[in-house]
Amino acid sequence: MWQGLLVCTTLTITGFGLTRLPPLADAGISPLVLALLLGIVAGNLPLARRLTATGPGLKFATRWLLRGGIVLFGLSLTLQQIMALGPRVLLLDALVIISVLTAGYLIGTRVLGMDRETTLLTSAGSAICGAAAVLATESTIRSRPAATSMAVATVVLFGSLAMLVYPLLYPLLGMDEGLFGVYIGATVHEVAQVVAAGEAVGPDALANAVIVKLVRVMLLVPFLLIVGQWWLRHQPAEAGAGKASLVIPWFAFGFLAMVVFNSLVTLPAPLHAGLVMAGQLALTMAMAALGYETRVEKLKALGIKPFILALTLFVLLLGGGLLASTLLMG
Repeated sequence: MWQGLLVCTTLTITGFGLTRLPPLADAGISPLVLALLLGIVAGNLPLARRLTATGPGLKFATRWLLRGGIVLFGLSLTLQQIMALGPRVLLLDALVIISVLTAGYLIGTRVLGMDRETTLLTSAGSAICGAAAVLATESTIRSRPAATSMAVATVVLFGSLAMLVYPLLYPLLGMDEGLFGVYIGATVHEVAQVVAAGEAVGPDALANAVIVKLVRVMLLVPFLLIVGQWWLRHQPAEAGAGKASLVIPWFAFGFLAMVVFNSLVTLPAPLHAGLVMAGQLALTMAMAALGYETRVEKLKALGIKPFILALTLFVLLLGGGLLASTLLMG
């Protein structure tokens, strides 16, 4: 097992190191993304194809480190933050998530003719919280590494685009800064991207954007519970295979427990920061493992359609999210 974990650790350390370089640091690129890209490059080298002892360690990273990282991710949110903006925020986030997931799945499978795994992962990443949602969904439906990598690539691309577009839109829309922050939090993909876009607008926008975004993150829990049952019910039966069993995302309950714990207990700042960092390291190692297991030829087989779907959802978030934010919170 140690060989696979060593590969993940090396890629993770390299990814974190690269984020400290000025161009990448200024762009706000997450170490998760860099670890994924490094993993894809390393995994497709001729040497990697001859290393057969890495399997157990990679599997451990993509299952247990991934789930542990998502549980610790719950320490980034408190119930007090959710109640600060009132119940309409919950309604807004739920409306955005349901609309994007429904539209994404229908467009992906029926219009673009994409496979169900890539469609669901891309839609979940756009609707909820970017790469973290993709990884959590992957752990629930147990999708192919190539589908996961493609979904992460699309949400990172358009989430990064959002960091540039939203600050440019702010002076054109004439919205109150606080309301624009709500709009950012309800529609931008990643937490880090929300922080970057909100900070570029102003302090009120940043505060509201982070709270609204973290509420979206919390809605990952009911989504995983629902999608696990829905996926099992609609999974095509394979010839000769026994009845599939429901995959219960227990890590989602762990995530929720961490949110409640973080709301009731104040940990010493160094310990809290250490646990949050441990969660980020675990997620980054899982991302590195997924990238390492992804083969370029399988990414090519998925084609341009996932990017078309992600672009469509990006436009939906921009337009529909603006309308929903104005009507519900304006």
